Amino acid sequence: MDVGVILEAIAYYAGMALILVGGVLDIIASIGMNRFKNFYLRLHAATIGAIGGGFYPLIGLGLVALTFDWLGSMKYYISGIAFTTAFFLVLTAPVGSHALAQGAHKSRIVMPEPIIADKLLEDEEKGAGKQ
Repeated sequence: MDVGVILEAIAYYAGMALILVGGVLDIIASIGMNRFKNFYLRLHAATIGAIGGGFYPLIGLGLVALTFDWLGSMKYYISGIAFTTAFFLVLTAPVGSHALAQGAHKSRIVMPEPIIADKLLEDEEKGAGKQ
């Protein structure tokens, strides 16, 4: 057997597995969005859906596209776009969820309950006491 054929088969099956894992993580995230009670837990579920349900299938799509010879040179464009989109998604999704959580906490619209220690509030009070 040729090594190229084996590598193509590995890339194809690994890509299909990543697409399947992404679908499962999207289902888990949607269940979490419905079941979780407060904003912060739902934000966590939404981030799982964005990262797990978006990043893994995009990487899988890029791997699968590389194995299709009938796409010709378009397979490199498709996989390149998929890998680039996955890279930007994994960079921006956590930043967006952190900004949402910090904005909700600072505006006091949503307070985490039950709360044991609120370090962000303690830091804000220390900063206000210095002025």
